Amino acid sequence: MYIFFQLNKTIIVLCYLYQYLTFTVRGSDGIWMVNGPPDTGSASQFPGEKSHCRCMAYNDDGSRLGWCTENQVIVINTNTFKKVFQLDINKVVCMKFSPKGSVLVMWQNYSVNPETKQGNPNLHLYDTSTGLLLRSFIQKKQKNWDPNWTKDEGICCRNVNNELQFFENNKFDEIKVKLMMQKISEYSLASCGPPYVVAGYVPGVKGQPSFVRVYQYPNFGGQQAALASKSFFKSDTVTMNWNSMGSALLVLSSTETSEQNYYGDQGLHFISTRGEACLVPRSKNGPVYHVEWSPKGTEFCVVYGFMPAKATLYNLKSEPLFDFGTGPRNVAYFNPQGSILCLAGFGNLRGNLEFWDTKQRKLICQAQAPDTTIFQFHPDGEHFLTATTAPRLRVGNGYRIWHFTGSLLQQVNVDGDKELWEAQWQSVPEGTFPERLLNYKAAQAMAAEVAPLPGVKAGVYRPPQARGTEPSFKLHDYEAPSDPNRKQPTDSGESKSASKNKKKRDARKAKMARENVSEAASPAPSAVSGPGPVMGALASQAPSTGDPDKDKKARNLRKKLQAIQKLKEQKAAGKQLEINQIEKLKTEASLIEELSALGLDDDWS
Repeated sequence: MYIFFQLNKTIIVLCYLYQYLTFTVRGSDGIWMVNGPPDTGSASQFPGEKSHCRCMAYNDDGSRLGWCTENQVIVINTNTFKKVFQLDINKVVCMKFSPKGSVLVMWQNYSVNPETKQGNPNLHLYDTSTGLLLRSFIQKKQKNWDPNWTKDEGICCRNVNNELQFFENNKFDEIKVKLMMQKISEYSLASCGPPYVVAGYVPGVKGQPSFVRVYQYPNFGGQQAALASKSFFKSDTVTMNWNSMGSALLVLSSTETSEQNYYGDQGLHFISTRGEACLVPRSKNGPVYHVEWSPKGTEFCVVYGFMPAKATLYNLKSEPLFDFGTGPRNVAYFNPQGSILCLAGFGNLRGNLEFWDTKQRKLICQAQAPDTTIFQFHPDGEHFLTATTAPRLRVGNGYRIWHFTGSLLQQVNVDGDKELWEAQWQSVPEGTFPERLLNYKAAQAMAAEVAPLPGVKAGVYRPPQARGTEPSFKLHDYEAPSDPNRKQPTDSGESKSASKNKKKRDARKAKMARENVSEAASPAPSAVSGPGPVMGALASQAPSTGDPDKDKKARNLRKKLQAIQKLKEQKAAGKQLEINQIEKLKTEASLIEELSALGLDDDWS
């Protein structure tokens, strides 16, 4: 296994061999390979390049490595380190291999022939087995310069003048199919298949919404043939990400400016090839910093919200599976097996790293890698690389190799006038490193500890009069991780639903007790005819049958008889009763009989 580094006039390759890491250095002072920890020492010679290197690329299985100098393009076999072919072509800016490594694509800056006034072809496709040119195209802009393939290289697609052109089996002399979408600006081809699926984005104009449509190749018969479609407003640019199975697409729409937000507005949309489409719900306002699919293709993580940012794991129904709380983070990375999720804060943040076990939803460890511009997991899923590179940062260039438990295994600084431009692990064939059970304690015992780079920890500014005292407020309120689908236990250990039912039962019992007390202790009404037997019954404790159901019925009957007694008193005082009140007086005898049937001898005569 190799890590490839690009320096000005220097190329470095790190190799992962069995239990240890090794690296090879290529530069003006020679080329050598050195074993990294734990078995340090010299290693075998690696043929290198001392000239200025513009760019580099690996194919998907890591069997081919290519790089370009000012006047040449060189491709080697990484197993034997022998040169596969060499091309005399100058000023190559970008390069890329097809997934199987059978085609090498190179892009140069666009130029015009001064004699013919015609553009010169600047996008070249070469057969890596023979080194022969397959086809050259004109590609003016560097943005979206590269064609895209499926994993099996069954089809290749490129965007040309508002249409998508498809080629089959790396035969570029014939355009097999075209997808016409008016003013299409972005597209995304799912890597899996067949069947093959592709999504195209058309920005909205003059009050019309933007939209994304998903098609199955080669069924491009207009809007009716689309597998799914999603329209939305507030979109200047989009980023589209397919899951590994090609069954779901995430579309992050963004605007450059907004009245409410300095960073513009973002919207995250979920589209399924089954025709389902929705807006991914977010529980905190603010921008969407990063969206990442799990390699398994069944989950995705979103980092969003004003700082401290929130991170949430979703399923294929866009339902929250787990909330990682808030913290200083703006990116999320899954390891190649999907078993570890790293939440990190780079750029203007301090480089905090959080590693989570995605199965147990457990925080493994936390670390800090300041001034990180490149982060990449090793294909084994247990090691990772961080690097500080130019031109983003020209001071403190170097790289570090870590273990997922937070142990720093190796640290190399670039000294002098050299600059580190790029760092990249060598790819491996799919299935080389299967998912393994994470053993935190054993891994921590095996990993070697190396002190991090020395630095001054920046503290929070406090005015002189407040120094030496405890702060009276917190700048940010951090939220703890939580599972939105888990029943929250109460202090007594009961579930939320059981606690709710218990509260209802207690409330009913308390109400019955208050009713009994009020009946026993309420003062008797002032009757015109003087105190009678009813007043004595109200003043004393109401008799009980010992049966809760019978007592409840008896209380209801007494209430009705008390109301009748009040009506009789009002009639005796000369008040004119209404018809319904007169009818209520006629029910007195039947109520007394029902009360007597319960075995109670209340005197209501």
